[in-house]
Amino acid sequence: MNVSLSFEKTNTCDVSIMVDALRASTTITLALNNFNTIIPCFSLDEAVRLSDKYNSIIAGERKGVKIERFDIGNSPVEVENFQIPYNKSKTLILTTTNGTRILKDMNSTVLIGCLLNAKSVAEKAVKLAEKEIDVVMAGFKGEFALEDFLVSGEILYWINKFTDCNLTDLAKSAILASRDYNHLKKGIFSSRSGIKLKKIGKINDVKCCVLKNISKNVAIYKYGKLKLL
Repeated sequence: MNVSLSFEKTNTCDVSIMVDALRASTTITLALNNFNTIIPCFSLDEAVRLSDKYNSIIAGERKGVKIERFDIGNSPVEVENFQIPYNKSKTLILTTTNGTRILKDMNSTVLIGCLLNAKSVAEKAVKLAEKEIDVVMAGFKGEFALEDFLVSGEILYWINKFTDCNLTDLAKSAILASRDYNHLKKGIFSSRSGIKLKKIGKINDVKCCVLKNISKNVAIYKYGKLKLL
């Protein structure tokens, strides 16, 4: 099995794991506890249109802040605790700055990975892949994001545990960087996104995103929708 680590765009048509650690991947993973379907979209107008079409809850952010008139922000804490009204469907419309943008250009089988489901998403990817797995860091507006690199390292560690694989040097470096859990957490809290989220009062989201291997939920992206694999 060939296993690589990429930035923004995938290198394979086989299996890819999208990682947007703070916060889209974590929000999606926990949303599957309450919602049957998540539809990622790439503009605010599209999000509103789809919410009307599916009579659904709408979630999203720009610059880390919940969009006015939306039900939820891009918040794993909010989405986990959200009570779906009886007159709404169990579909969630989600638009974010980075993670949802990355999904639209992938032509592979795409899974969603975060620290919460690192072991489970690695196991699912190994079972699905024929020859290649590419872990894709979403980054932040076209720039490298430390938190995605560290979380990708945890996922790559488990992929390497579940199968014999040929790892690229970048993948190997991410694994090495992620091995000390305390350092990993400090890295995520001190990352650009981590600092920004703390400044806007979302410290509990960061605390949620650094929990390791507590969820078996793995989302798969097919036909423009995310569902539990």
